[in-house]
Amino acid sequence: MTSLRALVVAGVLAGVLLAGATPAPAHSLLLASTPAANAQLTASPPYVVLRFNNRIEKRLSHVRLVDERGTAATAPTARAEDQTAESLVAAVPPLTAGVWRVEWQVFSTDGHVVTGSYQFRLAP
Repeated sequence: MTSLRALVVAGVLAGVLLAGATPAPAHSLLLASTPAANAQLTASPPYVVLRFNNRIEKRLSHVRLVDERGTAATAPTARAEDQTAESLVAAVPPLTAGVWRVEWQVFSTDGHVVTGSYQFRLAP
């Protein structure tokens, strides 16, 4: 009887472990950006391009550029048909010299809002 009970317990535990091994949807992770993080640029970039590891909901996502004083520059996102499902493209107005922080917020298709930021330097 005890060996049968041990076998049943082992089977239940194996089932629980295997059930927990199914992959969960991942939040959107930033894979690449243009300009790149910590880039040194000599000219203002025309666009910020962010590429993620999965699809994002563009209508609920945005990009913001902030200078060293905390002043935000408007960076409207491009039309959805100009982008892949995993990318977010924002038009950049002419920027002044200095350090700029790119702040982004995307709505992942897994239903989570993900935010992040990085900076680059503009020194014409």
